Amino acid sequence: MTASDPKGYTNPQLLWTPAQLHEQLGDPNLRIIDVRPGEHFAMGHIPGARHFDIYGINTYDTDDAPLTSFIKMWAFLLGRRGVSFENTIVFCGEIAGQTSARGFWFLEYFGHKDTHLLDGGYTAWVRAGLPVTRDAEVPKTTSFKYGLRHERVATYKDVLAAIDDSDKCILDTRSKKEFLGTDRRAARGGAVPSAVHQEWLAHLTPEGEIKSAVQLRTQFEVLGITPDKEIIPYCNTGYRSAHAYFVLRLLGYPRVRNYVGSWQEWGNRAELPVVVPQQ
Repeated sequence: MTASDPKGYTNPQLLWTPAQLHEQLGDPNLRIIDVRPGEHFAMGHIPGARHFDIYGINTYDTDDAPLTSFIKMWAFLLGRRGVSFENTIVFCGEIAGQTSARGFWFLEYFGHKDTHLLDGGYTAWVRAGLPVTRDAEVPKTTSFKYGLRHERVATYKDVLAAIDDSDKCILDTRSKKEFLGTDRRAARGGAVPSAVHQEWLAHLTPEGEIKSAVQLRTQFEVLGITPDKEIIPYCNTGYRSAHAYFVLRLLGYPRVRNYVGSWQEWGNRAELPVVVPQQ
């Protein structure tokens, strides 16, 4: 740990503090993407932020054609908000939560190399006494061009191949009830065979900030989630798993893939195996 990185992350540049973001507010290349609900954005936001409530923009089919359509839709919506591939992009949620992490993951999937997440989100920004506004401008539409990094995403075929593979670890980030199948949100309840469980909320402090590297590494390694393995997180719709993706990237894990279809795909495809873990 250093003064510039008190939490000891391997890739600290991925997570910006409110003070770091405040220093960059005058940068014309900066794009702050506020992923909170529209009514929250309207009541106050970081100066210059652009609103993009991405929650619910999902795909539950990771075969090639629907996944390609999903990708193109995302790129179109980013361009409509005046966000281009050349921009420095910071995602801001209410806290350092699952929705902003989903945005971060998608930009890395697009091949973007200057994407960040605001630690503690808008709540931490306000707590720090930094400026807020209700003003907003209509952004000038642009084109968001990208180069996909396929190693950042997992399809159902990738997850199927990872079951019982000693080089890979499948991480279930849902609630314990979802993992055990007592909270069923698809046609079938349960879990992917060989998956280990840790709910995504374990990544956060009570204030909604990301925990220190020591805390996170300890939690993961107890479960056998180590940097030498390929890690595939999943949840119900690919948001909580994106949070695990972000945290593992922050810790320097070199091989992490978000299963974007998650349980809404897996639990609804009858040909895919399901287990019901013991209490």
